Amino acid sequence: MSRFPVARTGRRIALAGAAALTATLALAAPAAAHAEVEADTPQALAENVTLTFVSEAESASAGFTQLRVVLPDGIAFGDVTLTEAPKGWKLKATDGGYTVAGPALKAGVDAEHKIKVRQLPDAKEIAFKTIETYSDGEISRWIELPGGDTEPKQPAPVLELEAAAPGATPVRPSPTESETAGPTPSATASATASATESDTAAAGSDTDDKAAEEDSGSTGLVIAGVVVALLVVGGGAWWLMKRRAASSSG
Repeated sequence: MSRFPVARTGRRIALAGAAALTATLALAAPAAAHAEVEADTPQALAENVTLTFVSEAESASAGFTQLRVVLPDGIAFGDVTLTEAPKGWKLKATDGGYTVAGPALKAGVDAEHKIKVRQLPDAKEIAFKTIETYSDGEISRWIELPGGDTEPKQPAPVLELEAAAPGATPVRPSPTESETAGPTPSATASATASATESDTAAAGSDTDDKAAEEDSGSTGLVIAGVVVALLVVGGGAWWLMKRRAASSSG
């Protein structure tokens, strides 16, 4: 009997087994598209660090319109500056992070943007949960953090940091909105009202003093007039009495 049919049968079994194994691995593997982050200086407490974010496109019919990034503890929105993004995309603050959004990208085009961070926190690694929105309304959430025995299916971008340089210290926190803002309208109005009342009171006091002075002057004039009048009347009476006495003697 020829051994060739047996050999061909063995090869077919081997190929079928390999194909089945490949299909199984493909089904077990996580989605190929994901979000990543890199740093030009991946070191704790490093200053003015540029972070590059890349979101891989996973839709064949729609493009990215927005990326929302949740900032880790130690990085505030005031510490972030957008340095590079798709044309027309803008940076806006959100609760706990920011969004960078604009006109829809072409289907299959990755979304990349860069930000400059004032200072990285003192940590071994930091995660940037990312939510991607497509032009057809589809949303991908890369927000799962590593931990436990199971690998996350949609892991958040994680940046591993080297130990801080000797002598590196946290910089002074960025001023908050309440610190940089001027006095509130109510406080300003109250202060203005108080100042106005003080000025009014002072002005009123000056007016009263002037009125008192004027009243005193008027009273003095009246008294002087009365005295003069009495003198005139008394002098006239004395002159009349003297004249009568002279007439009687004559």
